[in-house]
Amino acid sequence: MNDTLMKNKLAEYGAETLKGIYAFIPKKEPQRYLYELISDYPTRGGKGFRPGLCIASCKAFGGSFEDAKYSAVALEMLHNAFLIHDDVEDESHYRRNRPTLHESNNRAIAINVGDAMNALSLQPLWYNRRLLGEKLAQQIFMEVQQMVMDTTEGQALELGWRKDNRCDLTETHYLQMILKKTCWYTCIRPLRIGALIGSKGTVDPDRFNKLGYFMGAAFQIQDDILNLVGEESAYGKEIGGDIMEGKRTLMLIDLIAKCAPTERKRIQKFLALPIRERTEANAREILNWMHRYEAITCAKETSQYLAGAALKEFYTHFSSLEDTEDKAFLESLILYMINRRY
Repeated sequence: MNDTLMKNKLAEYGAETLKGIYAFIPKKEPQRYLYELISDYPTRGGKGFRPGLCIASCKAFGGSFEDAKYSAVALEMLHNAFLIHDDVEDESHYRRNRPTLHESNNRAIAINVGDAMNALSLQPLWYNRRLLGEKLAQQIFMEVQQMVMDTTEGQALELGWRKDNRCDLTETHYLQMILKKTCWYTCIRPLRIGALIGSKGTVDPDRFNKLGYFMGAAFQIQDDILNLVGEESAYGKEIGGDIMEGKRTLMLIDLIAKCAPTERKRIQKFLALPIRERTEANAREILNWMHRYEAITCAKETSQYLAGAALKEFYTHFSSLEDTEDKAFLESLILYMINRRY
């Protein structure tokens, strides 16, 4: 796996996208309570998968960074707006090794900053009109609009399951949820948008749906696993936070299906409590059960299977393209997901 190429490309495209974000942040007041805070999450060093996928896909299909820059900026601004709102909804304490925005300020300010970022993300999409032409810019806008709706629908499922304390979910429920919540906006739409831009609208974007789904699902499952067994300094969030928040991860769903009735009742009772009343001792108990019933091991196997399927889809749709650094970068991202440790 060309780890160096992957890291260098992510850093390069991430830095250029961050410059673009800065260009769209207003210089007017209120700075302290709004505009200065918009750059907070983007500057914390996220991996930049979404702009990276968009730009690399564009270049692999014959486009340039300049062609994809506004779309990449919009995707990254929306991603960080989602993170701010997710952290509020999940009552999370840390994001990328620092206090979440609502912890360092307050919930109201954090929600408002997220709202502002959502609004600002529309501006680079508007600029696409003069860069890409009316027809293609409109197509990209509709891709993004549908991406936002899919993401909010997926988030609604996850939040609703927690609200109703659903303990009857299956792997199929989980995969349907992350298709909506994660896959469309993390992988499928960035790949589709980049390819549309690079091919000047001639490619059929539906050909990337399976590839993006397999990539996104593998990524999300691994992210959930790292929340349980990763190193906090590398992962950037509180380890075990997903258990405390009651997220219906693949591991929790598998555990509830496998464990003894008395253990299942204890888990249901824990999940019925408000987040602030849940204890770390109970969360550690649930984590121990996940290890005992091999829920984490099974999730790792599922994730690797999905990443392997993604690799097969990649070769199907990209093998005929010219061999370039960006094509190799896309391949290295999938290989990274198979071997991900951080």
